[in-house]
Amino acid sequence: MNGKNISNKIIYWYDNNKRFLPWRKKLSKQNREYYTLVSEFMLQQTQVKTVIPYFVKFINKIPNITSLAKVKNDTLMKHWEGLGYYSRARNLKKTAIKIIKDHNGILPSSAEELKELPGIGEYTSKAIMAIAFNKKIIPLDGNVERILKRVFYLRKEEEISKEYLNSKINFFGSSNRASDYAQAIMEIGALVCKPNNPLCEKCPISQNCISYKKNDFVLKTKNKFNKIKYFEAKIYQNKNTYLLIRNNKFNFLKNMPIFPMIEVKKKKYKYSNSKKINIKLSNMDMKIILNKIDKLPKIKDKILFSRTHAKSIILPSFTKKIFSSISKI
Repeated sequence: MNGKNISNKIIYWYDNNKRFLPWRKKLSKQNREYYTLVSEFMLQQTQVKTVIPYFVKFINKIPNITSLAKVKNDTLMKHWEGLGYYSRARNLKKTAIKIIKDHNGILPSSAEELKELPGIGEYTSKAIMAIAFNKKIIPLDGNVERILKRVFYLRKEEEISKEYLNSKINFFGSSNRASDYAQAIMEIGALVCKPNNPLCEKCPISQNCISYKKNDFVLKTKNKFNKIKYFEAKIYQNKNTYLLIRNNKFNFLKNMPIFPMIEVKKKKYKYSNSKKINIKLSNMDMKIILNKIDKLPKIKDKILFSRTHAKSIILPSFTKKIFSSISKI
């Protein structure tokens, strides 16, 4: 089967099986570019089903590039609250400002210019070019990687590198409907070529897949090393009032409100009799001692709040998890 037949089968499958996603609606050129920009930022490190409600709320409140460039930081963070990886929101606004200033409010369509914008790297630039500008590019996300690994039965360490997988991407050929085609391949990975128990009977290219012919769908992945770190969080409380600080100390959750924390040695964590919780954050397993202190210290730039007002301030999920554990201390 040649590349043209493969692309026809994939497009046919997509037209009959694609999910309705709010950024795939029929839109004006300007809105399509803006919706693609926002959705691609949100989809960095976050699953589609999680992103959908946040995207809808965000677009309703911040409907275009101009309003994004002008939105107050607190308002921006409130609309992003719960989605995590808050640096994405900050970079998204910086990108909007740069687009207004340097590109007359128009999203650039070249890889070089896109990668000059904050928060846009190799993958996101390709995704935007393919989806927003109908360029014949297939971005290599996790779904596309999985299809390639199975189609070519890639098992060796050197075969699952980004460089090697990119060299195999021409297997898919191309389509004049480049925007739909890029999304179609990713959609097959998400809905059919799943990490576990792939639905090969529904796959339009199963006859081209070596893993299907061998009935062997085990995937080799690169070992991801999650660092284990130990922390002590100080829970300063006076009756129903709690204290938070803006984080300018740790690389995670920059400038977001957290309980005052210090990193500690494993030995201190191990022998502490205080309540302990575990939180996974990015590539780090955080083991945290919760020490409750019944008085509020004099700390500059502190944030005081009560349980009744907790919803009125922007709290990252990380801080909410610690806060939800406090009543059990």
